[in-house]
Amino acid sequence: MSRYSRVRRETKETIVEVEINLDGNGNVKVDTPVPFLNHLLESMLFYMRADAKVHAEDLRGFDDHHVVEDVAITLGQAVREALGDKKGVARFADRTVPMDEALVQVAVDVSGRGMAFVKWRINRDSVGKLSVENAKHFIQSFAYNSGITVHVRQVRGENSHHILEASFKALGLALRDAIRIEGQGVPSLKGSL
Repeated sequence: MSRYSRVRRETKETIVEVEINLDGNGNVKVDTPVPFLNHLLESMLFYMRADAKVHAEDLRGFDDHHVVEDVAITLGQAVREALGDKKGVARFADRTVPMDEALVQVAVDVSGRGMAFVKWRINRDSVGKLSVENAKHFIQSFAYNSGITVHVRQVRGENSHHILEASFKALGLALRDAIRIEGQGVPSLKGSL
């Protein structure tokens, strides 16, 4: 069973291409015009142990919003497609990640019902060229398009970079655990996800 997908999204604002193998080794290449987004996605996908290529072009150059949103949509769609019928996946997982003074908890449910709840206390508007509101919007858009419920909670932390990076690492680790094949049936009493 191959859990691989390739998705391309082209709008008047961006061109995004994502290629992902969920059963990889963490070989990741991310190229977007938002350097800190690249860093966060590299962390997430590496700890997810996916092999992935993400490429995005910003055709308008207004700000970070269009790129962040369209990358999240495309990556979410690629993950959803690669998961297929979800037979055998663990489904639920949670991880807590420390990064220096920051501590972040993430819980996920590969339920087919994508939604996100993100609770950060960050005192800056942006880190590098990535706005904090768009980092949150990335998680929300990814969750919705992947069909995965995501909860992110900052337990403590002061450094914005540390809080965001710990969040994306914890998300990657939780996703790795939740999509791991550990059985043969669909993990639901309903018989489908």
